[in-house]
Amino acid sequence: MHFHDCFVRGCDGSILLSSTKNNQAEKEAIPNQTLRGFQVIDAVKYELEKCCPGVVSCADILALVARDAVLMIGGPFWDVPTGRRDGTVSVSTEALTQLPSPFANITQLKQNFAAKGLSVKDLVVLSGGHTIGIGHCFIISNRLYNFTGKGDTDPSLDPKYAAQLKKKCKPGNTKTIVEMDPGSFKTFDEDYYTIVSKRRGLFQSDAALLDDFETRAYVKLQSLTHGLFFARDFSESMMKLGQIGVLTGKRGEIRKRCAFVN
Repeated sequence: MHFHDCFVRGCDGSILLSSTKNNQAEKEAIPNQTLRGFQVIDAVKYELEKCCPGVVSCADILALVARDAVLMIGGPFWDVPTGRRDGTVSVSTEALTQLPSPFANITQLKQNFAAKGLSVKDLVVLSGGHTIGIGHCFIISNRLYNFTGKGDTDPSLDPKYAAQLKKKCKPGNTKTIVEMDPGSFKTFDEDYYTIVSKRRGLFQSDAALLDDFETRAYVKLQSLTHGLFFARDFSESMMKLGQIGVLTGKRGEIRKRCAFVN
């Protein structure tokens, strides 16, 4: 959720805003419809407003909760500077155009990240966040059943893994979920890179990491040695992510409720 927030208008909590009669918010965009945990942010905000009203922004809460959630499931710690203010605009079409797509190739991904001031290394490191969480069958349906429009399967996908996915994701299935890191999708670890190196990345954007020299080298290194991703790289890239387009000073506001502008 923090990643999806920061890639649209910067880390301003715009992903948390609800739609209004005259506007469809970011959370309604297709890439965001599978996000979960809004109630967690709301609960934190509720408690903070009781203790220190109008002080802690929803954008800061989201950044802090992202860090603490990773830490709670065995991931690394990183410093989260606070002082972000909340944005007042949230538009679904902006999420469609600015968020990296699960169908993106490596050229598109590099362009997406560069536009936010993130490097190619940040791209492959932050992709490692797929060590936790789930995807949905409808997102990979074309990859399994109609990759080029001829009823074929994506040749970049390991055939044995494709067969496993087809057992779980029948044609037209829109509800079933799939683990992004099978066997440890609730644990923060480096298995993601092992999976990608075996051509078992769930999304086309995962597989795309093998199509660039720098990203492929990092995937191979982490799949064989482990270490730097967990000890340093993920923390550094998350700190960079959390500073994209931050509102400070008199820009933005401190929302009283995260789903609504004041």
